[in-house]
Amino acid sequence: MGDAFDTKFEDLPQEIPVFPLPRVILLPRIQLPLNIFEPRYLAMTRAAMSNGRMIGMIQPRPDGSGEEMFKTGCAGRIASFAETDDGRYLVTLKGVCRFDVAEELPLAKGGFRQVKANWAPYAQDLQADLVNDVCRDTMMGKLRTYLDKMNMFCDKWETIRDIECEKLISTLSVVCPFETDEKQALLEAKTLPDRAKILLALLDIAAREECPVSCH
Repeated sequence: MGDAFDTKFEDLPQEIPVFPLPRVILLPRIQLPLNIFEPRYLAMTRAAMSNGRMIGMIQPRPDGSGEEMFKTGCAGRIASFAETDDGRYLVTLKGVCRFDVAEELPLAKGGFRQVKANWAPYAQDLQADLVNDVCRDTMMGKLRTYLDKMNMFCDKWETIRDIECEKLISTLSVVCPFETDEKQALLEAKTLPDRAKILLALLDIAAREECPVSCH
């Protein structure tokens, strides 16, 4: 059964607001919680809620002032929304499709950034990847080593083992706190097996580091 918000390629908007955040990526069909409090991003969220509920997550390049963004991001639809007593928005995005920035547009009213999106290179994102043989045993082994290194306990190994490959690999790619360039490599991977190879390498490197960072 399809998602209640299944999107057809021809329905993807030409222009979307973007939320540049370092070390944060989104991938299709994965959920990303956001705590929004800056005025320009509160305005961005209100605009998205009234016009298709789509927000593009994209990383600023780490070697600049934060103004220059990577070429590729991923758009998500607002799947849940709540406002706190102190005026923050608690939002959950569900990834829809990656995009390339075709053109950055003038700042929107409210001060947030917006772009023309080129969806064509990622049309396959709209269909779940059914590959199910992406080195699952190797992935589980690397994940165990990684979590042990982080002093993190997991009692859901059987549940994790049963998760379909796309959800497992994409979720780990989104939630593990790799560096900006590493996150971008995961985002831009052409195929699920390509993303799995990158993820395995990053888990291995992080597990070997003397002072690793820990997961969210």
